[in-house]
Amino acid sequence: MENKYFPNLARPLTIGKVTFKNRIFGAPMSNPELDPDCHMRKEDIAFHENRVRGGLASTCIGLGIVDPVGRTHTKEITLYDPMSLPSLKEYANAIHRHNAAAVVELAHGGKYASARSHSDHHQGLILGPNDELNAEGLQVTAMTEEDIERVSDCFANAALLCKSAGIDMVLVHGGHGWLLGQFMSPTMNRRTDRFGGSLENRMRFPLMVIEKIRKACGSDLLIEFRMSGSELIEGGYGIEEGVEMAKVLDGKVDIIHVSAGVHEDDDAFTITHPSMFQDHGVNVRYAAEIKRHVKTPVAALGGLNSPAQMEEIIASGKADIVEVARQSLADPYLPEKAFSGRADEIIGCCRCYTCFFNYLTNRTYCCAFNPVIGSELENKYETLAPVSRKVAVIGGGPGGLMAALKAAKRGHRVDLYEKNGRLGGALLSEKYIPFKQDMWNYIEVLARLAERAGVNIHLNSPMTPEDAEKLQADVVIAATGAKPVVPDIPGIGKPIVKGLSALHGEEPDLGQKTVILGGGLIGCETGIYLDMCGRDVTIVEMKDDWAKDAYFMHRNAMNMYFRESKVRILTGTRAIEVTDNGLLCENEKGEEIFLEADSILLAAGMEADRALADGFYNTAPRVFQIGDAVKAGKVVDATSTGFWRAMDI
Repeated sequence: MENKYFPNLARPLTIGKVTFKNRIFGAPMSNPELDPDCHMRKEDIAFHENRVRGGLASTCIGLGIVDPVGRTHTKEITLYDPMSLPSLKEYANAIHRHNAAAVVELAHGGKYASARSHSDHHQGLILGPNDELNAEGLQVTAMTEEDIERVSDCFANAALLCKSAGIDMVLVHGGHGWLLGQFMSPTMNRRTDRFGGSLENRMRFPLMVIEKIRKACGSDLLIEFRMSGSELIEGGYGIEEGVEMAKVLDGKVDIIHVSAGVHEDDDAFTITHPSMFQDHGVNVRYAAEIKRHVKTPVAALGGLNSPAQMEEIIASGKADIVEVARQSLADPYLPEKAFSGRADEIIGCCRCYTCFFNYLTNRTYCCAFNPVIGSELENKYETLAPVSRKVAVIGGGPGGLMAALKAAKRGHRVDLYEKNGRLGGALLSEKYIPFKQDMWNYIEVLARLAERAGVNIHLNSPMTPEDAEKLQADVVIAATGAKPVVPDIPGIGKPIVKGLSALHGEEPDLGQKTVILGGGLIGCETGIYLDMCGRDVTIVEMKDDWAKDAYFMHRNAMNMYFRESKVRILTGTRAIEVTDNGLLCENEKGEEIFLEADSILLAAGMEADRALADGFYNTAPRVFQIGDAVKAGKVVDATSTGFWRAMDI
């Protein structure tokens, strides 16, 4: 039997006694929050189960810590605690219900562990390859051979605990600068004993871990080994040495999982977890090169969100397996949609880092496109509304589309009214920006899904409150969006000043020299786009830094671009007058600067159009306001409020 849409991607893979139903695996994703004993809650299990409901062949819990000294923060699954067994068993059962394989990552932070996370018994002890101070200024103690033996046993004991819980495979973390990767690295490992120096010596500790897991668990428990094909840091090893490392692992593990980079380097981080400025599949080349030299199945990953690209990777022999993490949040149903001929319904991850930002700052799951993420337990089963209502949605941006789609899926009769001839709202300009194509695809897929769910979409249909009242709807959802902030500057109304609607075309009509007034996220992304178009760009920002409203990972990615670009950013600079041929500014020193321009693009921010939204207040028995109509924000805010207001009907 062969899938007629993606035959190579859908083909099962049998390794040992485990058969994976297709070639799309769930890459490791760790839990931002656990119970007080660092065991998984039902909410955490539901998160991982949600990843396989849509057809992934496996899912993997990230960062199961094998040794209390190896913890990097206070909420990692404690695989050294036998009382982790019940929740691991529940996790395995939940994954097996969907004919998928349950996987757990075995990890140790090494020199990047945090002493604050340790138990009282181990307080202050941090182990690594060398005696040194880590990035936090804490003392790292070089591991003795006894330490290495003990930690190897910790890996084996953790694997045995996983096997006891019914886990199908463990993923040994040897990449991204974690402990085993620290020993493998010629930069991080400066030892002169038999665990340092030559490649053979640097691989001795990882091989010891693998051998002890095999001895403890036998061949029934599969071992996947995660490595960085290249460290992507100055002085770090490249793919040539990565190939030699893979050769050492060949035949000793069941899958060689090839990633890239070191987490502690900001630039490398945005390639390990590719930003929207990187090509999809940017790291597949490392897996492809390693695949040429080993017989063990190889897994590739790195910003993959298209089944067509995944199919090509498998069909061409670049890898045997593709793995996804963020994509399994944006749309867990990618495999089922792809294999059933509904690839045009797949919502692709746009790599905006919303998930990372929430994970790292407030320890919650989140996705800009998928409001179910973080609420999987209560949304485990689709529920119809008890009574079908007539619903009118005013506005066809992401919030309005999500509200219309969810309301229709719950059994309501939904009409959506959009004043423009195209859907998209604030995202209309994304259609023409190369690194925002996944964002535009989101709008197209939402519209497609809404139509297929029965939503009647009315374009070129501006609505007044009087028009809305005549509809006699049971519910009106005002998704009327935001309006641009227009600073009170002399000359701001001159023709040289353009709004963001100037980007709503294939070729922005802005001339060669563009000054962007506003250096927030939108202004900076626009600057990158115009620089890509070959324009001369200057960004003017009144605050002391640019893109303060951006997620810090995305800001790092933008900074990487700016360093190699011609974009000029003037912070601490206030616009004082618009002239017919440019912008007069004043810097922090009180000095005047004149910026000659063919156009001045207004990107000073957005604010909710409260008067417009409030006008619809009494147009139906129930009226909801969502997204930018309430408070100007990001796509995640519009998507989330649209979804939950539809659930309230």
